[in-house]
Amino acid sequence: MTEPIADHSHLIEIRRHLHAHPELSLVEHETARYIRQKLAEFGITNVETIAETGVVALVEGAKPGPTLAWRADIDALPILEENEASYCSTRPGVMHACGHDVHTTIGLGLAARIHARRDELCGRIKFIFQPAEEASPVDVAIGAERMVQEGVLEQPSVDAVFAVHCMPTLEVGKFGFTGGAVWAGSDLVEIVIGGQKTHAAYPHMGIDAINVASHVVVALQSVVSRRIDAREACVLSISKLEAGNSYNIIAERAELTGILRTLSLETHAAAKEEIARIANGVAQAFGASCELRFTPGARLTANNVALESRTVELLKKHVGAAHVVSHLPQMGAEDFAAFSTRVPGCYLFLGVRNEAKEITHMIHTPRFDVDEDCIGFGIDALVPTLLELAGSWPQ
Repeated sequence: MTEPIADHSHLIEIRRHLHAHPELSLVEHETARYIRQKLAEFGITNVETIAETGVVALVEGAKPGPTLAWRADIDALPILEENEASYCSTRPGVMHACGHDVHTTIGLGLAARIHARRDELCGRIKFIFQPAEEASPVDVAIGAERMVQEGVLEQPSVDAVFAVHCMPTLEVGKFGFTGGAVWAGSDLVEIVIGGQKTHAAYPHMGIDAINVASHVVVALQSVVSRRIDAREACVLSISKLEAGNSYNIIAERAELTGILRTLSLETHAAAKEEIARIANGVAQAFGASCELRFTPGARLTANNVALESRTVELLKKHVGAAHVVSHLPQMGAEDFAAFSTRVPGCYLFLGVRNEAKEITHMIHTPRFDVDEDCIGFGIDALVPTLLELAGSWPQ
């Protein structure tokens, strides 16, 4: 049996189709149909729908071995694309600005190649095409967490899970590994300051919620600069303040909204404690009330050290040590931890940058694009790596 998408042009065709037809989180119906269509073309029949718009394909090997999983996220972002390529988004205000079109293409390419070589495969590989990675936190399970709750890591039970992410700070033709933490844990921070309304000409008769909120914002800057060890990564950003309804009325309520990002559970706990202490203390000092809420978003994504080490070792073997480099963890967040906190995980960065082609823009921006050579490079390296990992399991 020949490899059905060994041809580089086929991979590019898939990526460009996905890029031109992006869909937002939770409504990736057309994308899911396209994925199932491609899997069928590759001869992969063990395919199921999960989490409404998610797709899972199982490739069974001819020999006994582990169950490995490969995850690719499939949703796009609410961004108006500003590129001028022939494959630009055909849907105004929706764009694959985070590389999920590339992730999906790589997932499909790996599934096709490994299916073609299943006589060499020990065990099986479960290909998880995940929706809603970009969705905002809500009260019900979505994205990776919903897939887990619906059994994606079971029947058969997954032994380890893998993924890559496009990285525009890394040159095309390279993988990046972090040696531990990869993406930050994230919390939505909401603070409501309660004051007392009065005429703006008589501020002494009330409690100015805007004044109190302003002091809270300034005081919170000391959480990172003075209360967290400088060697520990922590970001606290208050990025929204809403208060008042008239120019001549002292506001009785101010709402602050922001994010907390950390790369360790210890720092996360310490930062939350400091935020609560400062916000409540400042409000009390001014005679105001304070309501504070943390809404957990994505959890800290960190690699299993042994699994990452073995994967990096094999990648260096197949593409050369110069193409597999150490990379700093990122303060962005994503929901891969829903998988990797339950089974060992290995998450790598894939270089997509090419300054000669002016491909340098960051993810989540209107000009983001990739050097498409990253797709063939990634698949060519990952196929033998996954086959060898499965064949030498356990590590």
